Amino acid sequence: QVQLVESGGGLVQAGGSLRLSCATSGFTFDINNMGWFRQAPGKAREFVSCITRGSGSTMYADSVKGRFTISRDKAKNTVYLQMNSLNPEDTGLYYCARGYDRSWANYDDWGEGTQVTVAS
Repeated sequence: QVQLVESGGGLVQAGGSLRLSCATSGFTFDINNMGWFRQAPGKAREFVSCITRGSGSTMYADSVKGRFTISRDKAKNTVYLQMNSLNPEDTGLYYCARGYDRSWANYDDWGEGTQVTVAS
């Protein structure tokens, strides 16, 4: 059974940092690309970042480029999202999923999400 479990969210002041984790199981992590999306209340799900299976390529939304870093650890079957210089516009429910694209429609197997709230 495929499982993706996000963690690491919380409440942080503007300018602060958080590191999100997505622990995976039930599929061969090594050969799968992975991505992060977020969704704020009343807004559509938004692409954040993705990484290829060998960590050779990454993509970022313009809104997070230079502040967020995606990485993965094949020994732990986990993908990470390091978020620095957070601002209130980064608030939302953050999801990880299998895939490598800016469109959420091209992803399979989503986690339940972890809430990130940035206070001004």
